[in-house]
Amino acid sequence: MVPAPDYIPLINLPRPIEAVAVIAVYLGFVSVVAMFFIWWERKVSAHMQSRLGPMRVGGWHGWSQSLADGLKLLSKEDLIPDEADRPLFRIAPYLAFVPAFAAFAVLPFSAKFAFVDVSITVVLIFGILALEVLGVILGGWASNSKWSLYGAMREACQIVSYEIPLGLAVLTPVLTVGSLSLVDISIDQGGGIHRWLAFRNPFLFVSFGVFFIASLAANKRAPFDLPESESELVAGFHTEYSGMRFAMFFFAEYAAMFLIGGLAALLYLGGWYDPFGIVLHMEHTPSLVWWAALAGAGIFVVKAFTMVFVQMWLRWTLPRLRIDQVLYMCVKVLLPLACVNLLGVALWAWLFPGGAAQLAVQIVLTVIGAGGAGAFLAILVWAMFFRGRGITVSMLKPWTNLLHRTESK
Repeated sequence: MVPAPDYIPLINLPRPIEAVAVIAVYLGFVSVVAMFFIWWERKVSAHMQSRLGPMRVGGWHGWSQSLADGLKLLSKEDLIPDEADRPLFRIAPYLAFVPAFAAFAVLPFSAKFAFVDVSITVVLIFGILALEVLGVILGGWASNSKWSLYGAMREACQIVSYEIPLGLAVLTPVLTVGSLSLVDISIDQGGGIHRWLAFRNPFLFVSFGVFFIASLAANKRAPFDLPESESELVAGFHTEYSGMRFAMFFFAEYAAMFLIGGLAALLYLGGWYDPFGIVLHMEHTPSLVWWAALAGAGIFVVKAFTMVFVQMWLRWTLPRLRIDQVLYMCVKVLLPLACVNLLGVALWAWLFPGGAAQLAVQIVLTVIGAGGAGAFLAILVWAMFFRGRGITVSMLKPWTNLLHRTESK
């Protein structure tokens, strides 16, 4: 493991005052991130459908549309159904939001910007995030609506099922590094892109895919958004909510999206380290330690935002699965694959502790990963420049002509 620079407290204040200050900063950060993601998803979906999305409120590309929506929701009447369980109905949105917010306290942004760094950070953060499901289930149950109850039961079934392959996928980087600390796991990946755990061996490469798919289901993101599928359940578990309580559920979902993206970066994609090892070199240069912390935090946020964008991309690309397909994917695909990956990582660490063979595998996997990322960026650039210009139709015309000739025969 690459040694880390000595930890220096972020702010030299008494611990209770420091906690209040950090909570205030995190609450502002979570609120801004959630509002930005809501605006960003509207723009992403609009561009994928050859639309413009929000353009008016605030001026440039409707940047303050989410703020205007928040003010609108604050002014709306807070309705509670007559037959609802009022105490549970009121507390459910907060039970959904508080765990997603509390998890930020144990999410390290860099070696210096880690407010809580305990030795079992991985266990702690997934334990906190698991509490979010209680808010969803209580909201659906307390609403006294069959649509809300169906969504809540789907959420309970989906979360309980997918937490097993998700936990097994998380164990693979823990087993490789030998630590349950997210800071230690990230530090072990410093020194270049070939050190990132996703490219360390083939089993970790596949485990990253298992983690990402299971995290989509755990976070109710398409194609696993069964708890709120509007085509069947009106709006699912939050059908009967309005006003700011309705907004709390969305704040919790988008905050959890950033957390999932951040965890993917910390566990598999090098954490706060760049692909070239520059931040690691800065960390071990005394005069550049704090610049390294700032640069690392920026890199971490960019990686997390990239993973969030992929989640948005999938939502507006893939169709929603049926509930039986969701459970089939978990029990018969991801769960066996996660078990095989965990065993494979253990055997790989035993058979190939290092040397030329290990380095060669890392280089090959790095090339594959870099090629995938390059293709990802190429698709984005192509879509940006050729969206709505008829390029797709002209490219598909020879194939459609061939199809018509084949059907006529």
